[in-house]
Amino acid sequence: MGVVIERDEWVLTPLAYPLLSAASLAAVLLLPYFSRWHSAAVAPSSPSPFDVGTTPFIRFRRAFLLLFSLASVVEGIQLVFGEDEFARCGFGREQMAARLAAATVAALFLGGASGIVSDKLGPQRACIFYWMLQLAVGAFKSFSGLRCSWINNFILALASSMFSFCFETWIVLEHEKQGQKQDSLFDTFWLMTFFESVSLVGSQGITNLLRDDDDKGILLPYLFAALVSTIGILYIRKAPVTSTTQHASVIGSYQKSFFAHVLRDKRVLILVLAQASVQFSVSAFWFLWAPIIVADGRDAPLSLIYPCFLVSRMLGSAAFPWFYGAMAPLQNEDSLTTAYIAAGLALLIVAYDYQEIGTLVILFCIFHACVGFILPSLARFRTMYLPNELRGGMMSFSLALANAPIFIFLIQGAYHRNIANSTILGLAACGLLSAGGCIHMLRRWRKHTRQNARSL
Repeated sequence: MGVVIERDEWVLTPLAYPLLSAASLAAVLLLPYFSRWHSAAVAPSSPSPFDVGTTPFIRFRRAFLLLFSLASVVEGIQLVFGEDEFARCGFGREQMAARLAAATVAALFLGGASGIVSDKLGPQRACIFYWMLQLAVGAFKSFSGLRCSWINNFILALASSMFSFCFETWIVLEHEKQGQKQDSLFDTFWLMTFFESVSLVGSQGITNLLRDDDDKGILLPYLFAALVSTIGILYIRKAPVTSTTQHASVIGSYQKSFFAHVLRDKRVLILVLAQASVQFSVSAFWFLWAPIIVADGRDAPLSLIYPCFLVSRMLGSAAFPWFYGAMAPLQNEDSLTTAYIAAGLALLIVAYDYQEIGTLVILFCIFHACVGFILPSLARFRTMYLPNELRGGMMSFSLALANAPIFIFLIQGAYHRNIANSTILGLAACGLLSAGGCIHMLRRWRKHTRQNARSL
């Protein structure tokens, strides 16, 4: 007589995804009505944040957001399989850790230098190079025999590093070139985060639609990514070139400027550390969220849970315009400090080894909503305190600071198993809480500067 083993499965409530999506869309669609006087001050004929600015800039920004969304779709397709891709290649835990650690080293050194190269060559050339990297990875992975090659991990790590700054640098320089008001640029920042999250959700649907057996030798999702990369290259090559040398005579050589405006400026250093803490915590989440949720032995629909995290990030980015400017209930630094503290506390509770799946999902949703709010907020402060010609170098510097501990934890935690998952999440939470304190100091310094200016 056979033995039937019953499997306990945790089920996600069907209302989670619709409620989060409805809240995100409501935050976007109701914004013009609750801030009509603010919109009138920025652009009297514009009822929507999508239509702020002159006609040429609106046309450019729409095309830019479409191109950025396509890049986000490609990013999502390259990362959607996660550990399952390594498992299909026959890799064990140690081999996976070695591959990821090698990719992190590539992002640490090559990615760290890519920001400087991007600032010197210009954002459009950097974006073309990014699309070429994605084209190479998509072409290699399209063939099942080349999917497990080492070169894919290196190229993808470098492409992901460039994705974090090349598009942002491009829109900032184009905004400055066309002489637009800062409010339109700040709207673009949160729209980028919003559309990135939407595109990542869409990339899962595209992958499921195109996914096929490996027997045919051609993997359609990666072939689609290569095709989109080709479209991106062709579009940017036809776009007008944006110059990045307009302030060279003012700030001097790049090395001296970087030392003066980044390493010697306490405000920019705070933004570097704050950005690094977010990048490290997001990477730690990406590696650990699935093992943590299924740690108690119950099955969970991970493919349905992850889109909820992305929609929570959409909600956080859609909440950004409600918390800055004249209509904000708090000071900008206070809102950002609150978001850092909330994200840190959410990870700290998870690091305490709490194993109720429903609570874990809620905490991860809170964490992603805070990340969705933090990313455009940091982009806004970079615009306030950092010369545009140093943006790529500053962001790649913060990325290097985040990748260094990730490499150590991959080797010691995943490979040698000397560090527990809760320890990694706990350190990520402490980093976020410390970053919140640094942002609070930034507010005090700015207030002190204003008081000194009044006394003069």
